[in-house]
Amino acid sequence: METVLAALSREQCLRLMATAPVGRIIYTRQAMPAVELVNFTIDTGDIVLRTAASGKLTAAIAGAVVAFEADHYDPATRTGWSVTAVGRARDVTDPADIRRLRATGPQPWIPGDQPRFLRITPGTLNGRCLSSADTAPPGPDQELLPQPR
Repeated sequence: METVLAALSREQCLRLMATAPVGRIIYTRQAMPAVELVNFTIDTGDIVLRTAASGKLTAAIAGAVVAFEADHYDPATRTGWSVTAVGRARDVTDPADIRRLRATGPQPWIPGDQPRFLRITPGTLNGRCLSSADTAPPGPDQELLPQPR
């Protein structure tokens, strides 16, 4: 089967990222590149992570410019998508925002208190979609079928 690669609009990137169960945060740790698999949510166009108050990840990324990547690939059809965001990570400090994110934001994977939320506002957001050649790639304003969470 032949495939076609197409660029995605910002809106398509955010919609697709919202369907991914996990993503990868890419940051600098002790002057070396580091990548961590994390769960996340999309909140008003931002990527939101939940973590421990004094975790290594929190210390490394708070206030730093980071990259974030999410994707989906179907090996049976050789189709999928990939989205990469770059932006500054910052603590969520507004008490009302924290209360709302505790109910709607990412839920902790590991036991223990995970009270801290970090928000990444994408300064750049790039995405690509690999689709079957016999179906037209989506246009910039077309809805993409989300992958199940």
